Amino acid sequence: MHLSRREQGSLGSSSSPGIEDFVTYQATALAPEADIVSRLARFFPEATPVRIPIKLSRTDGNGNGNGSAHKTENAFFQNTVIEFGTPHEVLFTVDQPLEFADQVLVESNDGMLRAEASVVAVQYHSKRIAVAARFLKPVPNWIVKS
Repeated sequence: MHLSRREQGSLGSSSSPGIEDFVTYQATALAPEADIVSRLARFFPEATPVRIPIKLSRTDGNGNGNGSAHKTENAFFQNTVIEFGTPHEVLFTVDQPLEFADQVLVESNDGMLRAEASVVAVQYHSKRIAVAARFLKPVPNWIVKS
């Protein structure tokens, strides 16, 4: 982008007469969520792109949310989207910290999926975290490949 002489003057004058300063404007765009998760999906050869809205909450490993995760202020609870899936794992992004071996409850908004999973991989990006979580028990037919 080139600026007119008047716009250049408002940015500061050139140190040498007769030499024009040109300023280009740049912006950084955040990668779409699917792009962030696709980087992690490379480590899961069976991963298939999906778009399944979910509710995510922490569990205590016994099928229970942290004493009613949906009601307590400090309990982890987030709406997100499963971007990739395998028969055994789900891959998604979160904006709150999750760590390796954390256990979560994955619930689809339509109620068709409700399963506990353990975090098996985490990749940090600027403001989002890509996460892969493996189901603790088999979840038959949750993902169907064509």
